[in-house]
Amino acid sequence: MSKIIEMVPGIFWVGATDWHRRVFDRFFSLPYGTSYNAYLVRGDQKTALIDTVSREFQDLLLEKLARVMDPADIDYLVMNHAEPDHGGAIPKVLAAAPGARLVTTKRGVEMAATFYGVPAERCQIVAQGDTIDLGGRSLRFLDTPWLHWPETMSTFCPEDGVLFPCDFLGAHLASDRLFAEEVGGLSIPEAKRYYASIMMPFAGKALQALDKFAELDIRMLAPSHGPVHRDALSLMKAQRKWAGGPLERKAVLLYATMYGSTETLKQTIAGALSERGVEVVEHNLAVADLSHIVSDLVDASALVVGSPTFIGGAHPLVHTAIETVRILRPPGKLAALFGSSGWSGGASAHLKARLESVGYQVLDPVEVKGPPRPDDLEAARALGNQVADRILAG
Repeated sequence: MSKIIEMVPGIFWVGATDWHRRVFDRFFSLPYGTSYNAYLVRGDQKTALIDTVSREFQDLLLEKLARVMDPADIDYLVMNHAEPDHGGAIPKVLAAAPGARLVTTKRGVEMAATFYGVPAERCQIVAQGDTIDLGGRSLRFLDTPWLHWPETMSTFCPEDGVLFPCDFLGAHLASDRLFAEEVGGLSIPEAKRYYASIMMPFAGKALQALDKFAELDIRMLAPSHGPVHRDALSLMKAQRKWAGGPLERKAVLLYATMYGSTETLKQTIAGALSERGVEVVEHNLAVADLSHIVSDLVDASALVVGSPTFIGGAHPLVHTAIETVRILRPPGKLAALFGSSGWSGGASAHLKARLESVGYQVLDPVEVKGPPRPDDLEAARALGNQVADRILAG
């Protein structure tokens, strides 16, 4: 998107829209592409650029800046976060604006040198509550580390009520429209999937940041990916629930099957849960998207996993999914396991050890040899009811 959008008088979106990117970090699927949001904030006396864009869009960024002002006159380049999708154009912007200073946290100075070769003397270190006066408009900085790198900060323009939280509160979503209400119903579901895949391991830090934001008069949220939100309260309320609960009466059911036996057990367990009023979200790992799985786990009370035994352990698809769950640390910590084997079991023991190592309470598994028989299906139904009992009891 080559256009420039003036969000409020004197604050411009000058970012880039990446329509064709389909994966992020070699993990996160991007069915709707993404955007790299950069914002130009002009005061009566000084001008600041907040974040940049991925390197392949740096020429577009400079061209957009030149349509608003001479880039050489930029006074500050605010680096909320050093990751290359936001900082990739830093060297080119600093070269075009020789008098500009890079505004960042103390940790950010080292990262700016590592990633972009920015000398320390070119940096201006800011900490919680520090401000920069642009003339009639100011920027206040908030320390928000580990959302999702240690140097991350957020920037607030109090005169206009615009918060620039970088990756936090973002979403991977490309659109010809900038504001969330203009992109249909995608903004909140994609923000949830984004939170699950990137921010969920740092839920405590997310809640701390939201507490800081609650003290501000925020009228607009301008993250570094996805839509800008003029209804700031709705998104922050959703983010607080994702980070702090409560959990839903929901079970996420992951499974792989080779000859149908594990799938037969799955059907019985899912039926038992559903009959008790528990929402069941199934993912067949042969076709599932891991980012959608972890999104469903954000507010799920239980994880139910089915795997055939594969050379003495879990099926590789199941193993990969469980390792992803272990890394991203969803809040629900109740798990149930089931599966089938040909001549010897082992999948459930393998998965139980992996899940218990990150704090899951794992119920006694149902593991059968060959196709399930009537008594096996009764055991599967009992396991589903046991999970339902725990969920419904809170």
